Amino acid sequence: MARILFLEDEPTIREVTTEYFKIAGYEVFAVSDGKEAIHVIDEEVFQVAVLDIMVPTINGMEVLAYIREKHPDMAVIMLTALEDEQTQVKAFNLFADDYIVKPFSPILLIKRIETVLHRIGQTSRKSTSNNELLIDADAYQAFYKNESLYLTVSEFLLLKTLAGEPSRVFNREQLIERIFHEDTFVNDRIIDAHVKNLRKKLPDNYIKTIIGVGYQFNKGEGNN
Repeated sequence: MARILFLEDEPTIREVTTEYFKIAGYEVFAVSDGKEAIHVIDEEVFQVAVLDIMVPTINGMEVLAYIREKHPDMAVIMLTALEDEQTQVKAFNLFADDYIVKPFSPILLIKRIETVLHRIGQTSRKSTSNNELLIDADAYQAFYKNESLYLTVSEFLLLKTLAGEPSRVFNREQLIERIFHEDTFVNDRIIDAHVKNLRKKLPDNYIKTIIGVGYQFNKGEGNN
């Protein structure tokens, strides 16, 4: 049974959504402020965190940053009334796996969670290796010289997609289809943000920009 941390300060939304989670078979720990969320995160194990942003004590964006620093394998879905592009881009820059704007359908939220868990738990029995870079599809992790790169689910899927077809140039729309659920509508600039963050974590130049087209896997030999 997957465990969800649910950060939401509005009582009705928190209670109703929690019931939907339970009916869907999830174990839920619901909290109403960011400080409590961080405390619980350090005490318990969760596969997914669903975070509102505008909550008391510590906002959801700060909780997201904390999760990525301390618990990088946890999937995070932002659930908020803030729909401006700047906030969404900031969330993805902090490695959020999805971003849902209120008002929302609890059923569709559960489908988003299922998708994220499917990405994490899907087993393909394959690993892709390039020099000292290892992409382990079983563990949904990438390693360099046997050290984990601590990628988010979206970053891992981006790298895995490019490395899986190294001769192919992917445009942004194709990468969105591979990384996000088909019902998820995101701006194609989100791919650029993920590429930027992924490049910061990679020890070599493994992603090549094809101007006017998109991105291609690079062998990490210092090529542009």
